[in-house]
Amino acid sequence: MERDALTLLAGLVLEDGRTWGEAARSFQLQDALAVLDPQPGAPRWNYILRPRGASKTTDMGGCALAMLVTEAPPRSRSFAYATDREQAGELLDVIGGFVDRTPGLAGVVRMEAGRLVVPRTGASLSIEAADGASAFGRRPWAIFADELAAWPDLPNYQRLWSAIVSAMPKVRDSRLVVITTAGSPTSFAFEVWQRAQRSRDWRISHLPGPCPWWSAAHIEALRAELTPAQFGQLVECRWVESDEVLASAEDVLACVGHQALEPQRGVRYVLALDVGTRRDLTGLAIAHSASVGGVRKTVVDRVLSWRPRLGQRVELAEVEAAVVRLSKAYNNAPLVFDRSQAEQLSQAVQREGVRALEYVFSQANANRLAKGLFVALRDRALVLPDDDELISELQTARLVETGPGVIRMMNPRGTHDDLATSVGMAIVHLTDHPTNLQGRFDLAAARSTMISGNYW
Repeated sequence: MERDALTLLAGLVLEDGRTWGEAARSFQLQDALAVLDPQPGAPRWNYILRPRGASKTTDMGGCALAMLVTEAPPRSRSFAYATDREQAGELLDVIGGFVDRTPGLAGVVRMEAGRLVVPRTGASLSIEAADGASAFGRRPWAIFADELAAWPDLPNYQRLWSAIVSAMPKVRDSRLVVITTAGSPTSFAFEVWQRAQRSRDWRISHLPGPCPWWSAAHIEALRAELTPAQFGQLVECRWVESDEVLASAEDVLACVGHQALEPQRGVRYVLALDVGTRRDLTGLAIAHSASVGGVRKTVVDRVLSWRPRLGQRVELAEVEAAVVRLSKAYNNAPLVFDRSQAEQLSQAVQREGVRALEYVFSQANANRLAKGLFVALRDRALVLPDDDELISELQTARLVETGPGVIRMMNPRGTHDDLATSVGMAIVHLTDHPTNLQGRFDLAAARSTMISGNYW
């Protein structure tokens, strides 16, 4: 019967028209054999570690479908988990695609909302929410855990994992399949990986990256877009610490090119404001795009900061006055701001004729800000003023991974990142508005005036 499962898996039709068996590499076949055809006494728990793009969800969906049709006991229940129900639903989408493309399967299984059922046996696979409390009390025949390394290190997910592993002995010959990229060595997924390496209950499989069918050009393009930790985890499939510095001191200092730049006619500027009232600074950056030696760079013309006095707030009226004055001086530059911090201030400056543009700090935009600032510093595509506070923030800020491929800039305790955030907001705005690329910027002349003290 187990061999029937492998035959079914091999005949599943992929999106490109090939069957799984025609396309599968040796590592895929070995993992499938271990999941579908465990020998007597062999582990029935599988921890499969693969890099990004190496057919993780596709292979797990194919195995789940083959197991359910050919091996699952009558009326048995199987479950799929991921970081949330939507992510886990990707597995069901893969299975649905196989059913639609593979002749004869439509009459064998029934796709329902959030569930796959085999009418002949009543066996089912359900997509579950990542809820630790509701996962207890179940009697699963098979559980599929997708991207375990991306599960947050929160009590709910710890409870969910406890519920999963403690349920496996309830049903004879039950199976557990974990498939994931690598993540942080401080995560509980890494702790599970370490235990699995020492346990007879687990079979482990590790495919080092990059993905074997990715081109060298594709890999280098990803290297340019990802942080070193992200590249190590996702592309190379290594357990790498995800918390890293935003930039080296050398990279930051290499970007310092002037003291402060006066406005120039015909240049389009932007003001970016990050408001802090009691504990944080309020930081304001003025920037524009320019061609420096034929390379597009973000030039930060000047930065200003306001520090609250002990037990007092930043005087926002002073900040408002500075925004209005500098916007008019820098060719009616618009103000980019975070509404959650500066809604009243933005309304006040708009009454004075300043165009205000909200920067929504969604997860995606926080990710864009952090990556944009990281790449600009790494590639020396940033020209900074010689400001002690800004230099300190850029040298101490850290990147923290909040999800697979998603990072956020954070400042260590006792430090600030408000000016760095303002610069990051300006970079994103100028990237989204390429018409800001005006004229050329003489970096050598700016550094000369910085040394001589003859500021523009």
